[in-house]
Amino acid sequence: MRLNPFPGRPAAILCALALLSSGAGIAGPLDALSNQDASNGLKAALEAGSAAAVSKLGVENGFLNNDKVKIKLPGILEQAKPLLKMTGRGQQLDDLVVSMNRAAESAVPMAKPLLLDAVKSMSVSDAKNILSGGDTSVTDFFRQKTSAPLAVKFLPIVKSVTDRSGLAGKYNSTMSQIGKTGLVPQQQSTVEGYVTDRALDGLYLMIGEEEKAIRSNPLAYGSKIIGKVFGSLK
Repeated sequence: MRLNPFPGRPAAILCALALLSSGAGIAGPLDALSNQDASNGLKAALEAGSAAAVSKLGVENGFLNNDKVKIKLPGILEQAKPLLKMTGRGQQLDDLVVSMNRAAESAVPMAKPLLLDAVKSMSVSDAKNILSGGDTSVTDFFRQKTSAPLAVKFLPIVKSVTDRSGLAGKYNSTMSQIGKTGLVPQQQSTVEGYVTDRALDGLYLMIGEEEKAIRSNPLAYGSKIIGKVFGSLK
């Protein structure tokens, strides 16, 4: 049984509307629901969904113990892992993985204000696009509005944690030389850049999980407005 972590009216509004967006859209029977109700309800539920994602990731082991978002070693280190273990670097590699995930866990809480700002700035047009969009329309909205400023906010926090790993420093130094050859993807050129990128991917993935839950079981968030929306379909 899934319990609603955000009980009450606000989250309930989107639960109905988000389900409807996957098929019925906002036209036809839903015309009886005002744009103001739809917009306000969507904003409140977006706040709830983003807060849920942040609360799950921005804690100790939020990334490390979640296989869906756990940050692994950058590709080059992952490929070289067997050889590095043979040379006695196994513990350093394990420590770096922990450090990277701790860095992501430290950075994610910084996302909440920007996510909320994105919700508050949402226009009626944005709301209509979300409600009539596909299964990832909520997640796509957040990614479009927040990915660039969040990367700027995350990077120094991530760096402050990963810099404590001696192996991270050695990796960055090596990649700065190899990177000139163009053989290393830009997102893997530094540990902090790599972790920032993966942390954002994890955040949007979890927002997507919340979106799927809303779409699959909106009645779990029951309220009067749910009755109003579903009643309009009869």
